[in-house]
Order: sequence, then C-alpha cells, then structure tokens
Amino acid sequence: MAAIWLHRYRHQRSPNVRSRGPAVSVPRLRAVAWFAVVAIGVVGAFAGEAQAQDGPTRSVLATTVADPITPVIAGHIEDGIARAERDLAAAYVIELDTPGGLDTSMRAIVQDILASEIPVIVYISPQGARGASAGAIITFAAHVAAMAPGTAIGAATPISGQGGDDLDAKVVNDAIAYAAALAELRGRDVEFITDTVREGRSASASEALELGAIDVVATSVGELLVAVDGTIVDVGPTGRQVRLDTAGTSIERHEMGVLREIQQFLADPNIAFLLLSIGTLGLIYELASPGLGVGGALGLTFILLAMFGLAVLPVGAVGIMFLVLAAALFIAEVAAPGIGLAAAGGALSMVLSGLFLIDDTPGIEISVAVIVPSAVVIGSFVVIAGRMSLRSRRAPSSTTGPGLLVGRQATVRLSGAGEQVFLQGAWWGIRPADPHETVTDGSRVEVVGLDGLTLVVEPLHAFSDDTIQSEDAGDSS
Repeated sequence: MAAIWLHRYRHQRSPNVRSRGPAVSVPRLRAVAWFAVVAIGVVGAFAGEAQAQDGPTRSVLATTVADPITPVIAGHIEDGIARAERDLAAAYVIELDTPGGLDTSMRAIVQDILASEIPVIVYISPQGARGASAGAIITFAAHVAAMAPGTAIGAATPISGQGGDDLDAKVVNDAIAYAAALAELRGRDVEFITDTVREGRSASASEALELGAIDVVATSVGELLVAVDGTIVDVGPTGRQVRLDTAGTSIERHEMGVLREIQQFLADPNIAFLLLSIGTLGLIYELASPGLGVGGALGLTFILLAMFGLAVLPVGAVGIMFLVLAAALFIAEVAAPGIGLAAAGGALSMVLSGLFLIDDTPGIEISVAVIVPSAVVIGSFVVIAGRMSLRSRRAPSSTTGPGLLVGRQATVRLSGAGEQVFLQGAWWGIRPADPHETVTDGSRVEVVGLDGLTLVVEPLHAFSDDTIQSEDAGDSS
C-alpha cells in the first residue's frame, strides 16, 4: 500500500503529467504508509491466533506398564505405537514400573521403538517405581528417557537358566553389546549403561541424570511434557529429525483391553502354577470318584488356562518332568491307597516342579509362598481322594436287590414251590450251603450267598414260636 502511495506521489510531481489536485506532503505520506504497515501486521497476528485456536490440537498418547515384560505387554506397546502414528500424536509416553521380564519381549519392544515414526518417551514413574533389567534397556532405547524422583534404573544383567558358565558369558556379552549400541544410538553414557548389564549396576533418578543415562527428571507427566518441549529427536529407521511439540497438549490414555488384561493375568507364573495344581486335583478326584464329570471338566479347564500362561513363559524341561512325576505319584496314591507315601512323594515333586518350572528370569518367578502351601494342600486332598476311592470300591455294588441279602436271617416256610424265606418284601427260594444238611418248616437260617435267584443259607439254632412270629412280622413290614 505504501508503494502505491509513493507511485501516485511521483506521478503527480512529474512535469509531463498535469496536476489534478493539490499536492500531498511527503511527511504526511510517510505517516500514512507506516500506519498501514502496522495495521496489516496487527490484523494478521489476530487472524493467525484465531486460526490456531480454531485448528486441531495434537495430543499425547500415554499408557501405563506396571507388570513384568511379557509378550502380552509387547503386543500392547506395539498397538500403542501404531495408534500414535495413525493419529499423528505428538508423542507416545510409556509410564513404566517393572522388575524386568523376558528378553525376547524386551527386544520386540525395543525394535518397535526404534522403528517408530513418532517420538517415544519412557517415563519411570510413579515415585518408588523401578525400571529394572528389561525395563532399563527399554528406557535406554527411548527417544526421551525420563524418571520421577525416588525411582531407580539398572540391574540389567541377564540370567540364563539353560546351564553352563560359557553359555551365561555369551548371553551377558551379547546383552552388553546390545546395551552399548542403544547408548551410542541415543547419545547416552555408554559406561553406565554397559555396567548395568555387566555388573548389575543401578542408579537413582538424580544420579542417572547426572551420568547422562537419562534426559529428564520430572514429578509428573505434565511437567515432563513441558520439560521436553522443543527437544529434537531422530525417529524411524531413516533418523528423520522431529521437534517435540508437547507443551500444553492433551493426554489421551491407551490402556490394555479386557482380553489383554486376562492374558496378562494368566501370564503370571504364580497364577499358572495354582491353576495347574487345582486342575490336576480336579482330574484326580474325578478318577477317585467317577460321577457327573464336573471335577474332570473343571480340571481340564484349569489346566488349559494354565497351559496358556505357560505358553508365554520361559518354561524349563526339568520343571515339567517333576510335574509329570508328581501327577503319576498322586494317581498311584488314589489307585492303591496306603499310608500316604505316594502322596508325600507327589507333594515333594510338586515343590521341585515349582522351583524349576520357570527358567531364571528377573521379574518372572514362582514364589515359594505359593509353591509350598499348594503342594501341601494338594497332597492332603489326594490322600482324602484315595480314601474315598477305597470306600467306593469296598461298598456293595448296588443299594437294592440280592447283594444286600447276605448276612440276613429269616424263617423257612414250606410251600408248593419248596422251602422259601421272606426277605426285602419278596419270597426267595433257598438251598443249604451244605448238601448234607436239611432245613425244616419254621427253622431259622442265615443267608450266606447267592446262586442266581436262589439264596444259599445255613441253619441257625431253634427259636421259640413267639420270636419267629415277631421276626416274620418285621420282614413282612
């Protein structure tokens, strides 16, 4: 606009152009030009602010991981990063509190973080939380590593339950190289990070910040987002640089669904061991006292649930062998009840199974407080099941009919069909157990066996007629 005014001024002052009006002074023209420039700038600023307020606001996607690192957790974080990329989130925040977990799941999470096209922030929180073992490596791999005051990180030495000092050394050396590569990639202190693997070193939040192992110490997620705002990080496989724009962003939660919650619950080795124990007990009770199959159905259900948990856990072959031995001894106790030696051996095998069932993995182990009481209770119930099975085998084969007539006494009556006795509301034919003996009308006999539908009897001493009549009346009733 100022240029237009100057052009008109020069045009009017040109000697070849006839003047059409009074001349405009130069100072007044300059004042008008400056006023126009200022007005345009103010209007543009307000328009830009209004447009920014009307436009979409980016959010931060956040999740909480307060469990051992398992394939379930790895799948949840993979879905979270994919959702953050799809929604163009400003960042994906993982609030972490874990004692460790599976190496395979940890590496899957690290790979997802390294491949992420949006910044991933791992924040060890709340106060008192820890990022140990696998959790420490995941934190070191993040684009931004943060901790809350009063938290700890480190102790990332891997443990191999597969035996052999040489194998353990190879595992540790591989983990050291892996941690060092992540430290170099993120520009963090290599010495401290490798010491967490080599020597199991740990550090508090302030110490880790001072050593350069993490980037920020913040008391809350909101404070963290303000602290990292403006930080430039390299994302994705190509190392594309992204400037974090997190100050003032809204926080959207990304939590595990019901199905994943159930899966993570079953992935607890203590829960898996209890389900396995209860399922075995249900099958043993079904074997001891066959019925409607409720015990067997429940037993199989619990065992299948336990198998799901064990499928995602580092199960040891020795533990499985002890578990099979325990089941065999429990079945032997039920099949041939004795003084409980087989049940005691099964309980001991069950304890050993619990100790060896899960390979040594930080954060994933079966508590002795779960193993011992479970073995004692299961062993005791197996002894009871054995006694139930024994009574069931010794009981009469039926509750009615000839089987209950053995041992009963009756009075012989003569009829056209021969000698008979009246028992259980019916007349029965009889014959003496000793062919040389005879029975007479009115004599007393005791049933000692069955021969088809004929009772085998033995004569008793004579009774008075009053006694005979009263007993016969009792049988008739």
